[in-house]
Amino acid sequence: MTQYHLAQLNIATPLYELTDPRMVEFVDNLNRINTLAEQHPGFIWRLVGDDNNATSCVIADRPGVLPNLSVWQDMDAFKDYVYKSDHVSFLKRRDQWFQCSEGLLVVMWWIPAGHRPTIEKAVKRLDYLAAHGPSEQCFFVPYKSLPALTVADTAVIDLLVS
Repeated sequence: MTQYHLAQLNIATPLYELTDPRMVEFVDNLNRINTLAEQHPGFIWRLVGDDNNATSCVIADRPGVLPNLSVWQDMDAFKDYVYKSDHVSFLKRRDQWFQCSEGLLVVMWWIPAGHRPTIEKAVKRLDYLAAHGPSEQCFFVPYKSLPALTVADTAVIDLLVS
């Protein structure tokens, strides 16, 4: 078993209410795309709220923002799902459903195997990345860091981003 797994948070602000007819294709495919993730090699966990997705999960101080929080065996498994499964067809059409943002929308970090991040701590990692840039503590897809952290290091990082 791997000592560390990859946690990722990505956020998006819908252009319309989820009940709007312009969001139907996105909403109607959420369960299918989430099932693809769950069945993908290397998938470990994802945040789930009502209706087997995270659209009902709330981010404090960010009304209307939808979170996607998941844990993967490693970066290769995550990238394989995102870019080589049918997920990519929805990713390419993101602008059809979600606002463009000048801020960061994605953060990744290594967690001890078996740990499940909270949405609150994940958002703090995103804010930390926005303020300090990529590092071993938090990064986005192009960053090539491998986990070289101990459990004690992870506890210190959690304090830094608190």
